[in-house]
Parts: sequence; structure tokens; C-alpha cells
Amino acid sequence: MRVWFWGFGDGGGLGQSVLNHPFPRSDGRLVCGAVLLGDLAADFGTPLYVYDLESIRSRVEGFRDAFDAAEPLIAYSVKANANLTLLRELAAHGCGADITSGGELFRARSAGISNEMIVFAGVGKSEEEIEFALDEDIYAFNVESRSELERIEGIAQRMGLSARIGVRVNPNVLASTPHEYTATGHSDTKFGVPWEEARALYRWALERDSLDPIGIDVHIGSQIVEIEPYVLALDRVLGVVKDLVAEGVPLKYLDIGGGFGINYGQGSGLDIGALAEEIVPRVLDSGLRLILEPGRSLVAEAGVFVTEVQYVKNCGQKTFVIVDGGMSELIRPSHYGGYHQIEPVGPIDGRAEAVVDVVGPICETGDFLALDRSMPLPMEGELLAVRTAGAYGFTMASNYNGRPRPAEVLVDGIDVRLVRRRETYEDLISGEV
Repeated sequence: MRVWFWGFGDGGGLGQSVLNHPFPRSDGRLVCGAVLLGDLAADFGTPLYVYDLESIRSRVEGFRDAFDAAEPLIAYSVKANANLTLLRELAAHGCGADITSGGELFRARSAGISNEMIVFAGVGKSEEEIEFALDEDIYAFNVESRSELERIEGIAQRMGLSARIGVRVNPNVLASTPHEYTATGHSDTKFGVPWEEARALYRWALERDSLDPIGIDVHIGSQIVEIEPYVLALDRVLGVVKDLVAEGVPLKYLDIGGGFGINYGQGSGLDIGALAEEIVPRVLDSGLRLILEPGRSLVAEAGVFVTEVQYVKNCGQKTFVIVDGGMSELIRPSHYGGYHQIEPVGPIDGRAEAVVDVVGPICETGDFLALDRSMPLPMEGELLAVRTAGAYGFTMASNYNGRPRPAEVLVDGIDVRLVRRRETYEDLISGEV
């Protein structure tokens, strides 16, 4: 494989400023670490996901430094990007896991994430998943309904075990998020237990020999960029905590969830330092262990989706840039109306701008990566980089239209690793009888 090394800045070294801003340009061309994106595409094909490991490490350290006084457990939200090598790297950097399924538990344990650093969320845990999690002796289940709590109690009793649990409290706080699907802390969502009803569940759990109510959880949504909703939700939960402790519930942890907003190129992300200034004193006063569940905020900006222009099609007043990656590889624009910056991988100086739709090859009108986007007019055969694609990119990819899923590459400075091979046509039918 070709690996090219490029200097950055006046000194020619790989400085911290570059590490904090993944995928800069060198001599007009986009790079990841010390490697040209164009060379990665030549070696591994397109469409292609590329991740900058140093950027991910930097973000983990940013969370750890901001919340240092509370000694948090950083339970990475596996659903954001579940690549096994990435999980191994996060485990090596001291992260646990926030999981939502038995499959994510299997991935986390396969990656070496310690059982006592795993919390299990989700509204629909099956009997098989609960049994698996009890066998693995995870740190805790974050319970989302009375029925689920009763199921966990019954299974734990049958297995002769005690299940550590926390209740996910729905504080009825409507946070401003980019899409209605990503607000999860208000009364009209399927998530959590109404905060007024949570105390009764803890009282019931406290009387069961097979349940150990050790924590409390809250998660109010995704891509939140304001501090106030977190503070309001936490204060409501701390009111519940005060009552429970007074009643003898042996709480040990306080999980404030995730959803920490990032900058997709429109506006700004959440100020993690300012959030920590509000959260940490409250958690320290409670005496509970702090759990954070960042996912997108660790990996999104550290990922880019590289796709090749197949055709540029002029249809009257519309210009379509048709690329080889679409909604089957990156569904956020179609599903959530998600915005991603898109730019040529090669030099852009002096290029004429045009307003185009960047669309994929899928047989759906809803297959697009950008609509009415002003950008340097791409040429057929050119590579485009879709930024901020490290979260909810590959993990939501599908084989729709009979398309093999793309390869994934992890770059660490000068080191390049293929961390998932590109699927083949044979892979498409491997599970069928």
C-alpha cells in the first residue's frame, strides 16, 4: 500500500493543531493523519469510511479532563460506531461501553471492554439479551419500564443471580435538537420512566432479593448544543435521588447519558467544559459515581466518507452530482435531514462554484447526500469527502439495492489499518438458505 508523508505548517511537523482538526489540506489535498485521502481511496476503493484515531483519542481526553474532578466512567455509546478495532482502541484508552442490544454487548466484550464498565440501555431488552448480560455480569441495566424491571427480576431469580439496575428517568425536558426523532427526554417519547413514577419502581426493587438498585439514569436526546436542558434534567433527577437515599436505596452511580452536540459545519457544538462546570459540582454533592455516554461527540468529526463522482447530470435548472455512495452507506441526510459538509478531496483553488444536488446511485428519490448545495463544481471521476461521518455512518449502513457495504480504514498518524474489508457479492447471500 502506498503511504505518503506530508509536512504541516511552517515547521513541517504533525502539530497538535492538526490533530485537533482532522482532515486538513496539505498542498491543496485532504489528508488524514499523515496520509493522503486520495491514496487511501486508490488502495481500498470507494465508497470508503476513514477514521482518524488520534482525533478520537484527543476527544476522549477532552471529556476526561473536563469532568476529571468527578472521576467519570466514560461509557462510549457503541451504537454510534461499533467497529471492533475502534472499540478495542477505546477500551485501551480507558473507556467502557453504553450498549443497547445483545449484539453490542458481544462486540464490547469481544473488544476487551471490561464487564464492570458496561451499562445496558434500551426499551426492548429480550429475555435472551438479559440472560446474556447477567452471564457477563455487566455493571448495570438501565431499566426503562416496570415490565422490563419485572422481567429482569424474574430471570435473575431463575438464574440464582442478583441484577444491578438503575432506572432511566424521563424528566419531561424537551431539549432543542435538530430533528424530532432525536429528542428523548420528554413525555411523548418511548424512552424512560416518568420521573414522578420512578420512586415507586425503586421501592419495589428494594424489596426483591434478585435486584440491586444501585443507580439512576437520564438521557434527554442527541445533538444537544445547549447546557440548560442538561441542568434542568439533572436537577429533577437529583430531587429523586435525594428522596431515594432518604428511603435507604443504596444508589452508587448517576448516569447523565450523552447526546453532546457537535459542529456539523452549521453553527457550533456543545461547550463540554462549560457543561462540566455545571454538572460536576452537582454530582460531587450527590456522592454518586458519574457515568457519561458520549458516542457521536467522540467519533463523528474523526470520520470522513469518501465517494467517487460517477456522473454530472444537467437537467434544465438542476445539476446532479451522482456519486457511488448513497443512503445505503450514509442515511443521515435522507433519514434525519442531516447536514454534512462535502468537498473535493483534491485541490479546490480557483474552482468555479455551482449549486448542485449530490445524490447516490440508489433507486430512490430520497437517496441524497446534499440538496441545493453550493460547492466547487465536481468533475466526473473526482473524489468527494463527506465530513463528520464517523458516527451513525457505517453503523446504519445497509445492503439495500443489493449493495455490498464499504470498507473502513483507521489511520493513526503514519499507520494505516484496514479495519473492515469491503463486502463482496458472496457476502450478500452468505446467510441465506
